[in-house]
Amino acid sequence: MKKILALLLTLTMVLSMAACGAGETAETEAPAADAPAAEAPAAAADFKVGAIYINSKNDTAGYTFAHHNGITTAMNELGLDPATQLVIVDEVPEDKEQVLSAIDTLVGEGANIIFGISFGYIDAMEEAAGEYTDVIFSHATGYKSNETNFNNYFGRAYQARYLAGIAAGMKSLETGNNNVGYVAAYGTEYAETASGINGFALGVQAVNPEATVFVKNLGAWADEVNESAFAVELIESFGCGVISQHCDSAQPQIAAENAGVFGCGYNSDMTPDAPAAHLTAAIWNWNVYYRTAMEAAMNCGEAANFVSTMGTPAYYGGLAEGFVDVSPLSDNCAAGTAEAIEAVKAMIVSGEWDVFSGTKLEIAADGTVTKVEAPLVDNAGNEIVAAGGASVEDGVITGTMNYFVAGVQEA
Repeated sequence: MKKILALLLTLTMVLSMAACGAGETAETEAPAADAPAAEAPAAAADFKVGAIYINSKNDTAGYTFAHHNGITTAMNELGLDPATQLVIVDEVPEDKEQVLSAIDTLVGEGANIIFGISFGYIDAMEEAAGEYTDVIFSHATGYKSNETNFNNYFGRAYQARYLAGIAAGMKSLETGNNNVGYVAAYGTEYAETASGINGFALGVQAVNPEATVFVKNLGAWADEVNESAFAVELIESFGCGVISQHCDSAQPQIAAENAGVFGCGYNSDMTPDAPAAHLTAAIWNWNVYYRTAMEAAMNCGEAANFVSTMGTPAYYGGLAEGFVDVSPLSDNCAAGTAEAIEAVKAMIVSGEWDVFSGTKLEIAADGTVTKVEAPLVDNAGNEIVAAGGASVEDGVITGTMNYFVAGVQEA
């Protein structure tokens, strides 16, 4: 049955993409997050997007919500109709057979490109890309790819984490509480989580060098019950006055509000979920990538040309591309927070400075930023980058950052 579906899809794509020459390429530079709608490529009328979500497509905050919003926004920007050209299988756990079943469903619906948004989908996406060679597979937060129809995409979330850390550090100074909590999906097992925790902690310490970031590890990307329970434990047992997170829902922010403390969310603006507590969130503008990928898919001629059209098997954007950012600062933020964040953001976007270098920032209570050469050290006292040294390489940030920086403590 899979082979029959693949043959039918091949015939469909040949007809639908006939107007697109095999030698054509799409612009690989990501458009700005607020870029105006572009004229849809010739193949747009017959183009279908498939998506596999780990949580519900109807979520109103968090990880799946941010991806769904990014996909639909990108489609609208390109003149595609999400109501008729987007096929979703949601609430799919990180189980290979269930992911493969979701992929079969999407291929059967005629999807030309399939986005899988959860890390644990990686092996199923890789296998399916080898079977359905006329379909494009694009996997979030992963590390596998091929040279034709399978790529991965992620971004410099640690940059946005650093900015959120500034907001947390400013609030810790204002409240006189040096204990900051962090509900993490995982710890040093994954570079994705370790780099985010480290980026956040360095942002906190730039403002408040006396601060300690206490990390409570869920052992899962999403677990709403423990997301709340762990936030409560960080507040009650460790005295944390600000709660940050790397998990899918707004539960840590709600727990912070219930306890009368403050928080920094993740994935989407969580101020509506905890208006009395939320400061800002490290967020993704996923539409920046999704628009780039959809344009490449529609213009590449055939699925086998997708990776070459993208120009890389691994998309990795950051603040400079508008791919990551922080949500609008709430009124809960301390004075000077906006000024500090804007100054640091400008330094990162311009390329003047990046987070994991041998130059640290010292941020005054009024938001003034000073650069000081100092080594980057892990919490075991090992020097990672010498004073004045260049930033840790991307391959380490995305693959082998298996340590916490000084000032981070596991709870």
